[in-house]
Formats: sequence, C-alpha cells, structure tokens
Amino acid sequence: MVPFRSVIVAGALAFVSSIVWAQPSATTIGAGAKSDGSSTIGSGGSAAAGGTSASTLGLGATSNGPHGTSSSIGGAGSAAAVNGKATSNTRIHSNPQMLQSQSKARAQDGGTWSRSMTQTKVRHDGDLSSRTMSMAHQPGAAPAKSSTRVR
Repeated sequence: MVPFRSVIVAGALAFVSSIVWAQPSATTIGAGAKSDGSSTIGSGGSAAAGGTSASTLGLGATSNGPHGTSSSIGGAGSAAAVNGKATSNTRIHSNPQMLQSQSKARAQDGGTWSRSMTQTKVRHDGDLSSRTMSMAHQPGAAPAKSSTRVR
C-alpha cells in the first residue's frame, strides 16, 4: 500500500509539471548559403499555447550561370486549434525587381492564441533575405516570442 504522504507529493508534482508544460512556446530558425554564383536562404518558426499552434516557413534561391539567372521562392503556413479558429495563408508576388513570399498562420481559442509570420525576398540583383516572427500567449502566462532574420 502506498503511503498517503507519497500520494500527496506525487499529485503535487503532477500538478506543477502540468503547469510548467502548459507554458506558451515559440521557436524560430533561419539559414543561408552561397556557393559559385548560387545562393539559398530560408527561415521558419512555430508557436504553441494551450490547444493552439501555428507554423510558417519561407525558402528562396537564385543561381547565376552562363545562360542567365534563375530564381525561385516558396512559402507555407499551417495552424490548428482544438476548439477555436485557425487560419493560414501564403502569398507570392513577383515584379521586375524581386520575388516575395509572405506566409501567415494564426490559431485562437478564447484568450489563448498562437501566430507565426515569415517573409522571404529574392531580389534580382542576388540579394536574399528571410525573416520569421512567432508568438504565443495563454492567459495568466507571459507571452512567448521568437524572431529570426537572415540576410
């Protein structure tokens, strides 16, 4: 038979650990590389709080060769909420100066929310950049924020 004191201690530890693990979190990461006239770049991030989560990413590349320059860009976003509302969208624009991708994701369940945004640019002069911001909030807890910028 388990002593009553052990049951109380185990219950208290379980309660405290549930509070600790329920804290909002946000993480972002980015990287870029250059090699022999080619460049790639990308960043992404995710955030979660309560029953919500949101993630975005963006990638871009350019290559210079003897027959000209080729560039590509992409982005994506995803959001989920257990009992709330979740939205995500990605827009890709091009003009004579650059390619641009913007992805946004947001999930909300009452006062608990998560969101992430990534913007990536590939300029035709070879300049690449990507940035991601992710945030999450749960009532009664400090908001979690993370951001990354890569050039």
